Amino acid sequence: MVNTEQLIICEHCDCVYEKAVLGKHQKTSCVRCGGVLQRYNGLTVEQRLALSFTAAVLWLFANFYPVMSISMKGLKNSATLWDSVLALSQGPITFMAMVAAISIIIAPAFQLVLLIWVLSFALSSRRAPGFTLCMRWLETLRPWSMLEVCLLGAMVAVFKLAGLLDVLPGIGLFALAVLSLMMIRIAGRDIRDLWDIL
Repeated sequence: MVNTEQLIICEHCDCVYEKAVLGKHQKTSCVRCGGVLQRYNGLTVEQRLALSFTAAVLWLFANFYPVMSISMKGLKNSATLWDSVLALSQGPITFMAMVAAISIIIAPAFQLVLLIWVLSFALSSRRAPGFTLCMRWLETLRPWSMLEVCLLGAMVAVFKLAGLLDVLPGIGLFALAVLSLMMIRIAGRDIRDLWDIL
């Protein structure tokens, strides 16, 4: 019987390769289509868990502190991510409010909860209950988590409004920026190597 543990399949063209041991800054690519098969990830389970907890705290800051504050002629107003979703739900594009809520609030929250759950058990070299389901959900949620798109939109809004009003970036914007980078690092494709570790 063939041992399939050391095989990897290209997600773009289904070509099968044998896994390679990678060094720092190395990656493997598919010969047929050029897709990335593996990337070096130097994070240990302990580091990933610590970063996941840090990202969870940043998620709280990004969601409950103002992303920006606007003032004009003595009138002040501030908005959080929740406020932006509520504002979208008031108009004719309620469906967009649901998509925004899923992509910038709900999906990242579920990713962090699943990561903390899986990594907490991985710390003691055990598979978490429901490990397979958790890993599949992590893979499913990855395209839906669009914090970087939200960050880009918020930055554009800050620069556009700065010419018309007094705009002050809030704690939520800085937390969102750091959270976006951390989610790319800890919840990207490199999470798949937990299958091998456990």
